[in-house]
Amino acid sequence: MLRITDISYSVEGRPLFEGASATIPTGHKVGLIGRNGAGKTTLFKLIRGELALEGGTITLPARARIGGVAQEVPGNEVSLLDTVLAADLERAELLAEAETATDPTRIAEVQTRLADIDAWSAEGRASSILRGLGFDAKEQLMPCSAFSGGWRMRVALAAVLFSQPDYLLLDEPTNYLDLEGALWLENYLMKYPHTVLIISHDRDLLNRAVGAILHLEEKRLTYYTGPYDQFARQRAEQRAVQAAQAKKQDLRRAHLQSFVDRFKAKASKAKQAQSRVKMLEKMETIRAPEDAARTVFSFPEPEELSPPIISAEGVSCGYGDTVILKNLNLRIDQDDRIALLGKNGQGKSTLSKLLSGRLDPMGGKLTQSSKLRIGFFAQHQVDELYIDETPLQHLLRERPEEGQARLRARLAGFGLGPDQATTEVGRLSGGQKARLSLLLATLPAPHLLILDEPTNHLDIESREALVEALTAYSGAVILVSHDMHLLSMVADRLWLVQDGTVSPYDEDLGAYRKMLLQGDAPAKPSKPKPAPKRASRDQLMALRAEVRKCEERVSKLNDMSDKLAKKLANPAMYDDDRKDEAIVWQKKYSEVMEALERAEALWMRALEKLETAGA
Repeated sequence: MLRITDISYSVEGRPLFEGASATIPTGHKVGLIGRNGAGKTTLFKLIRGELALEGGTITLPARARIGGVAQEVPGNEVSLLDTVLAADLERAELLAEAETATDPTRIAEVQTRLADIDAWSAEGRASSILRGLGFDAKEQLMPCSAFSGGWRMRVALAAVLFSQPDYLLLDEPTNYLDLEGALWLENYLMKYPHTVLIISHDRDLLNRAVGAILHLEEKRLTYYTGPYDQFARQRAEQRAVQAAQAKKQDLRRAHLQSFVDRFKAKASKAKQAQSRVKMLEKMETIRAPEDAARTVFSFPEPEELSPPIISAEGVSCGYGDTVILKNLNLRIDQDDRIALLGKNGQGKSTLSKLLSGRLDPMGGKLTQSSKLRIGFFAQHQVDELYIDETPLQHLLRERPEEGQARLRARLAGFGLGPDQATTEVGRLSGGQKARLSLLLATLPAPHLLILDEPTNHLDIESREALVEALTAYSGAVILVSHDMHLLSMVADRLWLVQDGTVSPYDEDLGAYRKMLLQGDAPAKPSKPKPAPKRASRDQLMALRAEVRKCEERVSKLNDMSDKLAKKLANPAMYDDDRKDEAIVWQKKYSEVMEALERAEALWMRALEKLETAGA
């Protein structure tokens, strides 16, 4: 197992770890989470031995192999398939030795070992991994130099997956993947035979591919069993308790301070007052969770335009003489929330460029409102920021007429405080750069916001803040993202970009996910399904009764959870003589929340049955 014991480490005098400890059991799959800049990537470097600890120890089993994607593969003339095969060093060395060995005993040993490691099926396994990450059979035989940096990162990921290290350390691996690749990776990691430690802010990945969460917060590590949603529930319960404890401490502090203020000048009470001053000094502050800085996005609101804001009739588009998309008949209104689905290379980026005005149509009629303003965010724009300038300077270039106070307020509205506002972009974290790019895209209060992979480099808090901002935003939104949680929370329409055209996708994201994992094209029934037989009156009455019963159960559990939350918020609950009672009520609260989740699921199923029955 991996043991992290009482470690300490600082960067430029800023402590990242102080007495942090954790134990990762062998074979477990663990998600490492924490705010941007907390030190997650640094922890990986410490585990790999690339950095020296200032204190504490990190121990691994003897001869354990550690693997991770440190950088992209070089742009050489070696094929993708051979690059991945070469990652299995033992296989490569044995094959080379098999060509030159002359001793019969050694030849037998080499051949036996090659059989043990299943060397002869290696090419098929490597090809399967590359295919899952988006490379077809023809591309797998092409040299690495034929692909851009982002695609070579996929090759590097394929190589480390193929080598199957005992400890697989992955740092935001989905940042370079599309939705299809992210879903494939999620499915692959679920079946991975060894220990996995993955830094990710993708909720779906953390819910499906891992069985535990390692939380880095306030320079400490805390290990939670269960996927991310279970961790989030536990954290919510802890915050409720922490808030109550903070409130209790504030009352205690106020009481002590009141005594000091009243009696410090009286000789008869001087000693008692002084003792209370010492108690105040020794009292370790319990910070209420509400005091922690909360990530926010504040999008400016555009004025309302008459619908539609964009319409396309028989439009075709592409590059040069090559048509990528044709026969586009689309309409976008200002209240639309649209997710673009489709495998890589089908034309999602081409459509985004067409709608944003970055690509002219080759044919057909494309019309848009004369007053339409469009905001466009793509991941490559983060890399196009001026690294030697500050975020404030970026905004001054765009809005020289606005005062610095107003521009600083805009930056604060995207989670970039006073320190970040005057820090060179080259020294900002990936998440801070992404927030600056989002701010620049939304600065003119666009009526249409086109977002291509907006959550890359954003931590979970920032992603949730983006969901809230997009939900409240009064303009239209078009999303391209591998983050299924973002798509499910924001999009209310799905467009499938496939076979050179764009059409509505009538199924939900769950059906699309299932289709991708099966590797099948959307089902096209050869003949319409017969209409379902309408349920009888007695059946409908029974279904309605079931819905009412489920609804009453949910309502009852909601009332119980509210009462328990109120009880747990009472500071008196945490007096020394009531600690055992507090633990009992906390456990009860957790049980009620789990029961509520199950009851809500039953209620939804009952509603679906009633709807299917034709009520």
